[in-house]
Amino acid sequence: YKLAIENLIDQLKKQPRTTDGGFWHKKIYPYQMWLDGLYMASPFMARYGAEFNCPEWIDEAVKQFTLCHQHTYDTKTGLYYHAWNEDRSQRWADLETGHSPNFWGRSIGWWFMALVDALEYIPQDHSGYADMIKWTKELAETLSKYQDKNGLWYQVIDQPSRTGNFPEASVTTQCMYAYMKAVNKGYIDSRYRAIAEKAFKGLCDKLLISNPDGTLTLTKCCQVGGLGGKPYRDGSFEYYIGEKMRDNDAKATGPFIMGCIELNK
Repeated sequence: YKLAIENLIDQLKKQPRTTDGGFWHKKIYPYQMWLDGLYMASPFMARYGAEFNCPEWIDEAVKQFTLCHQHTYDTKTGLYYHAWNEDRSQRWADLETGHSPNFWGRSIGWWFMALVDALEYIPQDHSGYADMIKWTKELAETLSKYQDKNGLWYQVIDQPSRTGNFPEASVTTQCMYAYMKAVNKGYIDSRYRAIAEKAFKGLCDKLLISNPDGTLTLTKCCQVGGLGGKPYRDGSFEYYIGEKMRDNDAKATGPFIMGCIELNK
């Protein structure tokens, strides 16, 4: 495991960056920060820093959160755009802001999970800790407004009533987990437990199917979502609602199990 850990740290040392130091999402996505990427790297870096007494990696994790917040946060809605393109070279990027056009549910779920998972390894006296707690509290408040009457969140999170949009499993499981872990850790008020419980009930009532053999199937899981590439993904509403759905995708079942564990604590 140590070999694998050091191999990943080695890769992160060489990861290309935006001008202000944000990790590119991938080498094939130059000068782009995506919300998904914060979950991929920052909790890992924060834990590495804590486990191996390398505080510079905790600093790096906080830096990535700070830059991503700065570049993707929308003050009007309190939500986060899926991605930001520094050089505005992508067709999906707003020429003024660099933002992608929409608020994709699962990308915000990744961001929410990343915050609560990384906070566990960031000392409370760290200069970035208070900001991350603030962003977690603000997002908890914001997302509660977008949860539907059944406890679910939508593929394009801010447009639930728009034709073609639908409740999606991975954003709902991710939010369930993040809310409940944040409550258990004391990052947000205990009243938010009700949001996580409502999400659990909604998943059970609307998206989980009991099979004859006693197993469960979690439906309406978005298979993948991204920007650019081939064929080109333009970040439009139509793009997100047109992505393939499948059952039991790990990006939904994983957070569902993690969320159930947190609910059971």
